[in-house]
Amino acid sequence: MKPSIVLYKKLPADLHKRLEQRFSIVEFDGITEENRPQVLEALQQAEGLLGSGGAINKALLDHAPNLRGVSTISVGYDNFDVKELTRRAIPLMHTPTALTDTVADTVMALVLSTARRVVEVANRVKNGEWNENVGESWFGVDIHHKTLGIVGMGRIGLAVAQRAHFGFDMPILYNARSQHKEAETRFGARKCDLDTLLQESDYVCVILPMSDETFHLIGKEQFAKMKSSAILISAGRGPVIDEQALIAALQNGTIHAAGLDVFEQEPVAKDSPLLKMPNVVALPHVGSATHETRYAMAACAVDNLIAALTGEVKEFCVNPEVLKK
Repeated sequence: MKPSIVLYKKLPADLHKRLEQRFSIVEFDGITEENRPQVLEALQQAEGLLGSGGAINKALLDHAPNLRGVSTISVGYDNFDVKELTRRAIPLMHTPTALTDTVADTVMALVLSTARRVVEVANRVKNGEWNENVGESWFGVDIHHKTLGIVGMGRIGLAVAQRAHFGFDMPILYNARSQHKEAETRFGARKCDLDTLLQESDYVCVILPMSDETFHLIGKEQFAKMKSSAILISAGRGPVIDEQALIAALQNGTIHAAGLDVFEQEPVAKDSPLLKMPNVVALPHVGSATHETRYAMAACAVDNLIAALTGEVKEFCVNPEVLKK
């Protein structure tokens, strides 16, 4: 009999077939309050769990006594109780490499569209406001030769630095827990403390995962240290930025503008002041949202689950210590 797995995210047909060849699949459209009883029942026999979204916590894991592997179709895993999975010796797999370039492209799109007011100006044209040669009320600010500060020099940060350095000749500052020799060698990046980065950067790109250490890392005190001409780009996890402090900083002119792909609450509240500000470019968490990248993420997640359930994990494990148990 094939091992049973619970799949809670729709997959492309060929990837679904790959799973079918190895496993008996019980499939759900997400994990919701409505289908939770059925999910919990299916988990009683499940050896694998694959999907994205929703909280995978102790209460859910208590109904999965046979679980041997979990695979998320994402790079982030803050919705998983990693400590509980580790205690149960269950590997948690993720997809950290599949979306690197696509998210870096999105970050640069936010830099460009925010600096040059692309969304605002395009809407003004569509609204019939372009009646003569444009004056200063249409002007943006330059990107080339300006200083880019990257908070979080992981794979995505490195890819952003590459685009900024070679594409726009931007000096690179970065703040990270450890020194990144590749960034320094290839792009002349300079490691500095967070205060220095905030004070010297024209563009501050925050690309951090969510954790106890990063929650509201950028708040009122940090905005006060930024240049009044600075632009904030947020593309990691929304709660890293204190959103109320950001709103105040934009309203008060403490900083110039913001380009946001993530928010504290998602979807963002329709009455959020951020959505009414012309100096804010707001995207619906689409950093990795291309057909090619989402397929690659799903394919990686399928391979990851197969590896976890066959004892062949070589990479992409969030809690590799369980592999030694």
